[in-house]
Amino acid sequence: MNKKTIYFFSGLGADYRAFQNIQVPPNYQAVFVEWLAPLPNEKMEQYAQRISQVITAPQPIIVGLSFGGMMAVEVAKWVATEKVILISSAKTYDEIPFYYRWAGCLQLHHLVPVQLLKWHNSLTNWFFGASQAPHQQLLKAILQDTPEQFLLWAIDCILTWKNTLVPLNCVHIHGTNDKILPLFFIKNSKTIAKGGHLMVLDKAAEVNQFLYLNL
Repeated sequence: MNKKTIYFFSGLGADYRAFQNIQVPPNYQAVFVEWLAPLPNEKMEQYAQRISQVITAPQPIIVGLSFGGMMAVEVAKWVATEKVILISSAKTYDEIPFYYRWAGCLQLHHLVPVQLLKWHNSLTNWFFGASQAPHQQLLKAILQDTPEQFLLWAIDCILTWKNTLVPLNCVHIHGTNDKILPLFFIKNSKTIAKGGHLMVLDKAAEVNQFLYLNL
């Protein structure tokens, strides 16, 4: 039997480690997409077209976490997908909190030193919803391992995202305690009670159940 392929896009600068507690049914195979280094002045739409070339399976399912979900929405404009599943993410620009978009319009994010963006502390844990020691260590490692160029580029993409189109085959799961992308701004999503932005780690059982029901 040929297995159906699920492509996973991780969060900003993260990799397959973000999905370490996620399981797929035995008749599916998981492919964890590795981020490419952005080209100079490359727009998110251009990047999506470029990274979509790694998706070779017909009618794939794409799962995107956080920034990876936004990228999955853009990739779906170039690839015919069976389904797009978003976790702790946003489908359109108006699901990005207005204060982020204001910061993007004013280019305020360019004033923040990149070292500060990569700094891990208790506030970072609270913001991401990393309450358990192993998840805090993983978050610290992800921040440290994220290339500065990619981090700055991805933040600019998020704050200046203009997408208004939702894939017809899109489903969305979001945590009620997400502090980075508050549920207040999210439309038409299924929710996980007390789930934070990294609920893919500490609410993995609920996330796995959602995936099984929506594959």
